[in-house]
Amino acid sequence: MYTSEPAKYPQRADIGQTSRVLVVEDEELIREMLVLALEEEGYDVVTANDGRTAVEHLKSYDSVNAEAPFDLVVLDLMLPQINGLDICRLLRHQGNPVPILMLSAKGSETDRVLGLEVGADDYLTKPFSVRELVARCRALLRRQRLSTLPPAPVLQYKEVTLYPQECRVLVRGQEVNLSPKEFRLLELFMSYARRVWSREQLLDQVWGPDFVGDSKTVDVHIRWLREKLEKDPSRPEYIVTVRGFGYRFG
Repeated sequence: MYTSEPAKYPQRADIGQTSRVLVVEDEELIREMLVLALEEEGYDVVTANDGRTAVEHLKSYDSVNAEAPFDLVVLDLMLPQINGLDICRLLRHQGNPVPILMLSAKGSETDRVLGLEVGADDYLTKPFSVRELVARCRALLRRQRLSTLPPAPVLQYKEVTLYPQECRVLVRGQEVNLSPKEFRLLELFMSYARRVWSREQLLDQVWGPDFVGDSKTVDVHIRWLREKLEKDPSRPEYIVTVRGFGYRFG
C-alpha cells in the first residue's frame, strides 16, 4: 500500500522492525514499479510525486533526538516544484542523516558527482534494473543500521586497555602490536575477567569449532601474549595459569 498524502509517522524503526522507505518520483509507472518491488522486500513504502510533498513528509525529522520518519529515501533528481538536489541540500542542512538513493536520467560524471556532493549516498541512472535498485537499497539500509549500533565498550584492567572497535591495545600507556588471534584471546579474557577457560574452550571461542590441530597452540599464544603484557612473563599478573583447569585473566 502507498500514499502521496503528507502524514505523521511513528519514530524510526529499530533494527529488526520494518524499514520505512520514501519514494519520490513524478513518473507514475516508475513510482508504482518501485513500490511493488520494495514492498515485496518487506519495506513499508510511502510515495510523493513532487518535491513539495516530499519535503512535507520529511519535515518531521527530530534533530535533537535524531529520530526520522524514514530509514531511506529514493529520490528522483528532476521533480516538479522542488528538485531532488535542493531536497538533498535541505535535508543535510537540517542535519538529517537519512540515506538517499538518487535517481536521474542524467548519467554524466558531473551530474553524479554533483548529486553525491550535495548529500546523496548513492546514485542510479535511468533506465535502471529494479533488482539493482533493490540491492542498493538493502546495502544503504544495512550500512545505516551498522552505523547506529552502540559502540563496543572499552575494556580496561589495571594497566591494560583494549579498544574493540579499533583493534588496539595499550599496555602501561604504550601501544602493542597483537596478531588477530592474540587480540581475540585478550578480548575474550578481558570480557570475562577471572573466569577460568580450558584450552578446549579457548580453541572453540577463538579458533572456531572446526579447528583441527594441537591444543598446545593455545599455550603458545598465551606465552606470546604474556611477553607483550607482563612486566615479568615468568610471574604473570594478568594471564594466570590455573593448574588442572586452564587460564584466567586477573
